[in-house]
Amino acid sequence: MTEDASSPAAALSAASTAGAVLSAAALLAACGGGSSTDSGSDSDPQNALPANDGEAARFLAQAGFAASTTDVATVKSVGYGRWLDMQFNASRSQTHYDWLVAKGYSAETYRNSLAGVDATLWRKLIGSSDQLRQRVVLALSEIFVVSMNGLPVSWPGFAVAGYVDMLEERCFGTFRNLLEGVTLSPAMGVYLAMRGNRKEDPRSGRQPDENYAREVMQLFTIGLNQLNPDGSPKTNGGKTIDTYTLAQISEVARVFTGWDFDTTAPSGADPSYMRRPMVHTASRFSTGVKKVLDTTIPESADGPAAMKAALDTLANHPNVGPFIGRQLIQRLVCSNPSGAYVQRVATAFNDNGQGVRGDMKAVIRAVLLDSEARTPSANPGGGKLREPVQRLIQWARTVGMSSPGDLWAIGDCSNPASRLGQSPMRSGSVFNFFRPGYVPPNSQLGTNGVTAPEFQLCNESTVAGYLNFMQGLVNAGIGDMKPDYTADLAIAADATALVQRHALLLGGGTVSEATITTITTAVGAIVATTDAGKLNRVKASWLLMLASPDYQIQK
Repeated sequence: MTEDASSPAAALSAASTAGAVLSAAALLAACGGGSSTDSGSDSDPQNALPANDGEAARFLAQAGFAASTTDVATVKSVGYGRWLDMQFNASRSQTHYDWLVAKGYSAETYRNSLAGVDATLWRKLIGSSDQLRQRVVLALSEIFVVSMNGLPVSWPGFAVAGYVDMLEERCFGTFRNLLEGVTLSPAMGVYLAMRGNRKEDPRSGRQPDENYAREVMQLFTIGLNQLNPDGSPKTNGGKTIDTYTLAQISEVARVFTGWDFDTTAPSGADPSYMRRPMVHTASRFSTGVKKVLDTTIPESADGPAAMKAALDTLANHPNVGPFIGRQLIQRLVCSNPSGAYVQRVATAFNDNGQGVRGDMKAVIRAVLLDSEARTPSANPGGGKLREPVQRLIQWARTVGMSSPGDLWAIGDCSNPASRLGQSPMRSGSVFNFFRPGYVPPNSQLGTNGVTAPEFQLCNESTVAGYLNFMQGLVNAGIGDMKPDYTADLAIAADATALVQRHALLLGGGTVSEATITTITTAVGAIVATTDAGKLNRVKASWLLMLASPDYQIQK
């Protein structure tokens, strides 16, 4: 990405300059799987090897969170496609649900508590070796949104844990199976009011709740407008064409009636129902013929059969490939994919080459191995702003952070003034932390019509909050989580080598020479003739790189 006045890097630079200078100055002052052959032959272009460490690190930042020296060497050795195969086959670490139970959070005193949930989320995002799965789950959690802020029910922590475990279990299967897992999840049932949704009652005037019916179409499958295969909207007479009507929402709402927790004692002491799909009660199910878009569901279909017919209809809609494919590209690679890129991913969604629709492995492979993903864009609107949580996770993994006491005490990072302004599974609404079509107003990005979703989180307050929070982490870690600077200290006497190492591991070879030179000059000004001086250089280099707009834009 070249930096000009309309680029994301330039926009971020304008927003971050004051905070970066203040925080950097303050710091400077204070610092005193097994192999797989699933990808086919070596002649397959998808098995290409990265030409250098930078290309490998850049790929790892898209396909996971961070690039350790071991990961870089592995990708260079086996190639992109086979690294993905290894990650697809990687074992899952302990589930969130089991971790909460093991830590005692199933005790009665935690019935109405979210205690432990942030810890187990950070545990896996930072510490789990299956980083492709963790990256995809984070992306899916921002598409199929459930938030801890909207779960007024007993055992909300276990509801979140069960939901994220479900995403982990199904993220590499088919989209249809994933959609059913989302639909019948107790957490989603509570969040979008499908749990307890009952048939219409002419006597009281009660109608089925339409919340889930609306969002499963608008946000989880087909979107508001009919799409071409490249993701552009179809038009008629210059106007976009709606995918559904208000009356159709009401029809779909009747399908999603009769579901509730799989327990005979919802207020009991056992939270295990939060990890099981909801079950159906026939007496609460809306009777009669129903229609989901153009599909008629006969009166004879019971609740489970009607639900499956509805999900089949939605999952097979031609919009799903470009609608979901574009959002996965945005979460993993870039904010403004070309129509051709979206169409290639949609094609993989429609058919994985073996006649399977919605094969998530094929979709993820198409997203990450596309030529537009593997080649840094020279377009000013290319790349994406790294999410604040993504930056934290990347740095924490890079410096080998762990929690010897298994506490993972990072906590809720939602506070925009003192933390990240973003925290996993804590979105303010079902519309995620940012909208996929967000164009920053009153900016060069907006003037040029550049879509930049993550910039919805970016302002003077969040930039300063992020830098101050990261300064604390770089300086001292948090709780029992401490950064391991051993590799950095070994080269700290050479400021150029130190900064170049950090630029490679965080930026994947895309941080400009001008930025590297600026940071090197600042870091080199710190005297490094003592151990304390070397440590100060290391901390300053990490923070200045994390503050750099050149790094914060994933190219």
